[in-house]
Amino acid sequence: MAGSRRIVACLLMGLFASSTIAAPVVADVEWERDGWLTTVLADERLALGDEFGCYGVPGYSWSNDPGAVAKECREYIENNTNASKWGAHALSTYTPSGLTMAQHNYVASQDFVVHGDETGLAQTAWHDAEDSPSDTWDWYNLGRRGGSLEKEIGSLSTVKDAVEAGGLVNLYWIGRVNDATIRHDRDIADYLQNDASAWMTTWGQAWSYWTSNRCYEHSNDLDEEQKTFTFSSIVTEQCTSVAPNAWNVPATWRLSFVNASVVDVLDAEGQSMTNLTGQRQTSEGWRMDGDELLVSVMRGTVVTVLLDGEDIAFDVHNQTQFWNGYDAAVTIAAHDTTDLFKWSKRFTSDDELRFTWLVSPRPIDGRLPWLPYAALVAGIATVVAMMGVLGREGIGPLAGVLNNKNALEEEE
Repeated sequence: MAGSRRIVACLLMGLFASSTIAAPVVADVEWERDGWLTTVLADERLALGDEFGCYGVPGYSWSNDPGAVAKECREYIENNTNASKWGAHALSTYTPSGLTMAQHNYVASQDFVVHGDETGLAQTAWHDAEDSPSDTWDWYNLGRRGGSLEKEIGSLSTVKDAVEAGGLVNLYWIGRVNDATIRHDRDIADYLQNDASAWMTTWGQAWSYWTSNRCYEHSNDLDEEQKTFTFSSIVTEQCTSVAPNAWNVPATWRLSFVNASVVDVLDAEGQSMTNLTGQRQTSEGWRMDGDELLVSVMRGTVVTVLLDGEDIAFDVHNQTQFWNGYDAAVTIAAHDTTDLFKWSKRFTSDDELRFTWLVSPRPIDGRLPWLPYAALVAGIATVVAMMGVLGREGIGPLAGVLNNKNALEEEE
């Protein structure tokens, strides 16, 4: 009898444990993924140069456990799509203001290297044109510059002033609030599409380019007889270890030649590379900037410069601050993207605009947030009631307590 009672007691405790565990599990899965992330629509946005980053996950708290939010959100992105055409892994995430540096380090431990925007830390990146980052943790407080892309909130003059001042201009946008669609400012979009002299990029691309400026090596060889100059940005373990998560985005090198003019730039197959004059989208190629050659190449790419001249000399100066020698770069952060199709379809004709889509799963409509906790309370009450009934029969962990109580009542 004692053995059977112990078995029943164990079963009761197991039932109690399962009831307490079940509710948090249900709370963790009270969302559904955006199906558009797995379709050709997402591939089209990637091909254009957009990026998918993290915003958050319903049921998870940035303030209580930022590492768990980052981990769950990373898995949500990477199980559905690539983060960029330059790299499959996600680099960028929204984080609210008020987190400590230690909490930001928890987020960074999940390989999110750009945290934005306006997070309130003392270290900052690009809160103004001169606020260029000097350390990796500066990117934990990415600035918001240029204002909003939203109609009635955004200002064309503010965007223009920010672009003309230079540096990284980071606009904010949200496409929907509950069931309300937020219209974007057409004048701002037209300016960015047609007139802004800036590199149109994303958070992860901008960070990856910045890391390439911190450590690089190159090789070069001048063949005066053939009038060719071979150049490549070398992949080295020393440099890749500085930022192992960085995407291999094209970096722009500034070269000059004495007593020679540039005829063409060829790739490893001997084909002419793209002339990037007027181009604002990240790619490999070249253009002339006065008498200097700007060549944009990924690490590992070998190019050959065809020259015309005699007694040729050369100089490899440096990498430019931004891709293709621009003084300004523009990103648009689409916060809390829960429906890629509805948010992106309005920009199909704006192929110059680049978005960092900060994605989040959709909460399940009609699901009451307190329901898992009500289920928890009901489960505990049910188990306790069952234990009480069985205890009166001398079974379970309450048997001794109830037997003693009954004995006392009989004595009275």
